[in-house]
Amino acid sequence: MSFCTTTDQKKQVIDSVDQNAAPLIALALKIHANPELSFAEIMSSAALIAPLRAAGFTIEEQIGGLATAFRATFDSGKPGPTIAMLAEYDALEGLGHACGHNLIGTASVAAALALKVGFPAMTGKLEVIGTPAEEEGGGKIILAEKGFFDHIDAVMMFHPRDKTMVTRGGLACVDATFKFFGKAAHAASAPQNGISALDAVIHTFTGINALRQLFTDDVRVHGIITDGGSATNIVPAYAEAKFLMRANTVGGLASVKKKVFAAAQGAADMSGARLEIEEGLTYAERNNNLTLAGYFQQNLETLGMAVVPPPLSGGIGSSDIGNVSQITAAIHPYLRIGDVLPHTPEFAEAAGSAAGLDAMLLAAKALAMTAVDLCQNPDMLHAVREEFLHWQSQR
Repeated sequence: MSFCTTTDQKKQVIDSVDQNAAPLIALALKIHANPELSFAEIMSSAALIAPLRAAGFTIEEQIGGLATAFRATFDSGKPGPTIAMLAEYDALEGLGHACGHNLIGTASVAAALALKVGFPAMTGKLEVIGTPAEEEGGGKIILAEKGFFDHIDAVMMFHPRDKTMVTRGGLACVDATFKFFGKAAHAASAPQNGISALDAVIHTFTGINALRQLFTDDVRVHGIITDGGSATNIVPAYAEAKFLMRANTVGGLASVKKKVFAAAQGAADMSGARLEIEEGLTYAERNNNLTLAGYFQQNLETLGMAVVPPPLSGGIGSSDIGNVSQITAAIHPYLRIGDVLPHTPEFAEAAGSAAGLDAMLLAAKALAMTAVDLCQNPDMLHAVREEFLHWQSQR
């Protein structure tokens, strides 16, 4: 793999990120200090839009019917690829930015600003797509279903982590809320008149645990009780549990879901309760474009960052970038911000640390440099697209 772009072109976008570092760091810290949950990222989305609007990007807000989604576009006026940088900015309840989305959103904005200012030879179009609710709700899935990625040649973003990896898998997943309706009764004087919805929830957990020996190694099923009744002396008339199911592929996930739903229905039948199932959106498995990831890695290594291979097994979560990667060429590399794991208080602290902010700026540079490659080298863009189209044809 070789690059045909000049050193000066990449140096210009690197310098642009460095020259803009202070306001970019302030932006990331502002979002970090004001965490907002899925679909409620009012301040965060506005904060990310502001510098893009000031730089002359065309801004579309509330795209796809989502109040906090946006698209910022720069059209060079010259024939070339359409490249998108994805921004995430939702936080976790009770943990704040324990997945580092303040860094993700800011890095994508930083890369786009560097390209607009520091790469006057840019061709094609550049988009920053603000995708809310990655943690809970699947903003990218909703936008994907409405066609917002259909015209894009390559999609890029980065994610903070405890290791620097350019490729790493992502499991397909779906959540479901099981709502059980029973019948209230006095738990001491007339329990025989009641139907315990809580018993149905407990039996659901028991049934799912019995299924674990039959699941393949990639499968994960985890749940919580979200409503177990209101008083110990009343047979619960209503109880609720929420489960998240994961598997290597959407096809494998369908089999898991069928078994889990059957366990919940069996628990309802055994308890005499009525079951309603509220199913969430399905997050697809991730299709890493290895060619694009290779270009990103070379740029990252040029910047002095060492890259390690992803784990051979385990250590994999899920993200709605998987759904985007089914539509177009996509990468979701990781950069190290410390010895911390996502969804922990320690990770939230690291997402606002000097190490986290340094990784964010480094990611912005590598993203912008990779966009330079795609714009200036038709062979590189062709290789990325060929890999994706071949993968798509094999499905």
